[in-house]
Amino acid sequence: MATVASLVDDREEVCSLVLAAQDGDRAALGELFDRFQAHVLAIATRRLGDAHEAQELCQEVFLQVMQKIGQLRDPACFAGWLRQITHRMAINRGLRRGPAVCAEPQTMESTCVDQVTPDSVLEANERASHVHFGLSRLGRMDRETLMAFYVHGQSLIEMSDEFQAPVGTIKRRLCIARRRLAKEVEHLVTA
Repeated sequence: MATVASLVDDREEVCSLVLAAQDGDRAALGELFDRFQAHVLAIATRRLGDAHEAQELCQEVFLQVMQKIGQLRDPACFAGWLRQITHRMAINRGLRRGPAVCAEPQTMESTCVDQVTPDSVLEANERASHVHFGLSRLGRMDRETLMAFYVHGQSLIEMSDEFQAPVGTIKRRLCIARRRLAKEVEHLVTA
């Protein structure tokens, strides 16, 4: 069981490693990776439910840390900052990958059969037309926000960098833009 003194010493050591990494010390960054890799991997595995994807995400998280560590104002907050990055990136990855499909032969046969019919093509084209019409009626910021996320596949962090706004603001913009788009196409769908 860790004593209070050892926890304080450990926290001070992490702070000094963060400061060194912010000054460009790659060995310090490597030490942070070694200390926190298991923690990041555990969060990623719990969020994604897939060990291979969790390992990939772990690498992506530390690449993000390498790029953004200079933005961390308080080195004592490194563990929480790292946890937040991991959670956000896991959520983004989970949303993008879509639902898992069972690989049993019967399931594969039923899901891989081409179900394209003239009606389904017509419905898909009509839906796309409604969405495009709705997007054209939105303001520039709403349209750009929706396009960045859904069409260009940008993560919330990437959008935050592009739009020079906090992630929370980007989330709010997405929510508002979705509601406005739904309102624009609502009368088309019910007609």
